[in-house]
Amino acid sequence: MIRNIERVSVYYHGKHVGTLQQTAEKVCAFQYSSEWLLHGFSISPFSLPLEPRVFLASAEPFQGLFGVFDDSLPDGWGRMLMDRMLRKNGLTPSSVSPLTRLSIIGATGKGALEYIPDQSSNNEESIQDMDNLCRACQDIYDARSDASLDQIYQAGGSSGGARPKVYWKAKDGTEWLVKFPCSSDSIRESGETEYRYMRCAEKCGIRIPEINLLDSSLCSGYFASKRFDRNGNEKVHMISAAGLLECSFRLPCLDYEGLIRLTGILTHQNAEDLEQIYRVMCFNFAVHNTDDHARNFSFLYKEDTGWELAPAYDLTYANAYGEEHMTALFGEGAHPDDKAYLKAAKLAGINKTQAVSILNDIKDKGQEL
Repeated sequence: MIRNIERVSVYYHGKHVGTLQQTAEKVCAFQYSSEWLLHGFSISPFSLPLEPRVFLASAEPFQGLFGVFDDSLPDGWGRMLMDRMLRKNGLTPSSVSPLTRLSIIGATGKGALEYIPDQSSNNEESIQDMDNLCRACQDIYDARSDASLDQIYQAGGSSGGARPKVYWKAKDGTEWLVKFPCSSDSIRESGETEYRYMRCAEKCGIRIPEINLLDSSLCSGYFASKRFDRNGNEKVHMISAAGLLECSFRLPCLDYEGLIRLTGILTHQNAEDLEQIYRVMCFNFAVHNTDDHARNFSFLYKEDTGWELAPAYDLTYANAYGEEHMTALFGEGAHPDDKAYLKAAKLAGINKTQAVSILNDIKDKGQEL
C-alpha cells in the first residue's frame, strides 16, 4: 500500500547523498550528508553546490523540487502510468506529494540517484513479446483497458516523453529503452522514422547511443536505444539541461547560446563536447526536430573525469510547434541565418571554415531523409 511521504533519503551507489524534506510551504529542503560532503561531488553544480547548508527549492517550475530530483520523475507517458497506478491504489494524483512520487520511483529511475523509503514495484520481469506489450500500451494510452497496467508500469513507469515506452533487458544483460507507436501518431511508422533519423545523425558526426530496430508484426519495427545512464551493472549520474538550469522543459525557455555556454562551463571547455552540441543544434534545425526542449539535452558525471555531454537522443522529425523550435538560436526559433550559426560556432570555439563545413554537411545529409 502506497503511503504519502514527506521525507526521503537520497542515495548514490549505496552512499547516502543527503536528505529531502517537504516544508510547510510545500517546497523541499535538501541537505548533503556529512559523509557525502567529505567524499562526494555536487549532484547539481549550480543549485546544490557541495556545501554544509540547507538548500530550499523554489515552488516553480518543479512543484517544489530541485531540478536534479525532478529529472528522476517521469513525464508524459510515465506520468500517466503513475497517475493511473495511484488511482488504482485509491489515491488522488493531485494529493500525492513530489517526495511520495520519488519514493515510488525508488531505485528504478533514470540516472544513478535512488530514494528511500522505496515504494517501487519493479520485479525485473523479462519482456517476451513486444507486440503484445505494444497492444497493451495502446489500450492504456487510449483508455480502452487498464488490464495490463501493473505489467506496463513495472516495465516503463519511470520513463518520460509522450510516446508509450518500456525498459527492456536484452539476453546479454544490457538495458534498452523501447518506444512504441501510439494511435495518435501522425507518422504511423514512428519507430522506423526515428531509427533513420538517428542513423543520419550518426553519419553527421553526432555521438548517439547504440540503437536498434526491433522486429514487429504490427509495424515496421520498434525503435530501441541502449541506456547510456548504465555502464554494465553500474548506474551513471545524469542530469538534464532543464534540471541543471531549473527551467521548465514544457516551455520554450532555452537558447542554444545558453546551451553552448552551459556545456563549456560543465565540461571545462571540452572541445569535443562543444563541437557535439554545435552539430546537434545544426541537425535539429536541418531535419525539423522542433521538440528540442531542455530535457532533451543531458550531461553525465563520471567519477574519474567529471561532467561530459551525454550522447544525443530523441533526434527525429517533430512538428508539434509548427516551424518554431523549443530551443531558439539567438532568439530565432524557426530559421536562423548563417550569421547566427557562425556566431554559435565561435562561441563553441569552432573556426569559421570548420563551422561552415559541418553545417553544410549536415544540411546535405538531412535532405536525404
